[in-house]
Amino acid sequence: MLGMKVLDLSCDAEHSFEGWFASEDDFQDQRQRGLVSCPLCASTVVEKKLSAPRLNLGAREPAQPSPERTATALTDPSQLTPEQFQATWMRMARHILANTEDVGTRFADEARRMHQGETEARGIRGQATPEETQALLEEGVPVMPLPLPEALKGPLQ
Repeated sequence: MLGMKVLDLSCDAEHSFEGWFASEDDFQDQRQRGLVSCPLCASTVVEKKLSAPRLNLGAREPAQPSPERTATALTDPSQLTPEQFQATWMRMARHILANTEDVGTRFADEARRMHQGETEARGIRGQATPEETQALLEEGVPVMPLPLPEALKGPLQ
């Protein structure tokens, strides 16, 4: 079985994430071909961060935040570390993708039809121009722009 090299990476927007590669050469090759991208913003401007070797010295339970800290973070996101905030945003975005129907460029029409009771209400997502979004809001259709990076729309590695 081949060992995997786990690298701490960062994009040009300073998002931190891990990448698993067969070797340093494999990482460099994939990065040069634009195959390594940030899972948060899809940037392909990715660099390796300085990191210490990882040693597995026995199984340990991961540290859990106290219930007080968890409750505070839910009401005050500023209490989250950047890594916790990023992980929380990614979980939310994945949840939205898994639990909504992608209606593509038909979004404005479909949202309007649901609002007017012409079709069954359901969770949808898609693309709308700023003008279409503004018109929906003025009509009382509850919509919220949520830019999702392309990296989340496909299978994650």
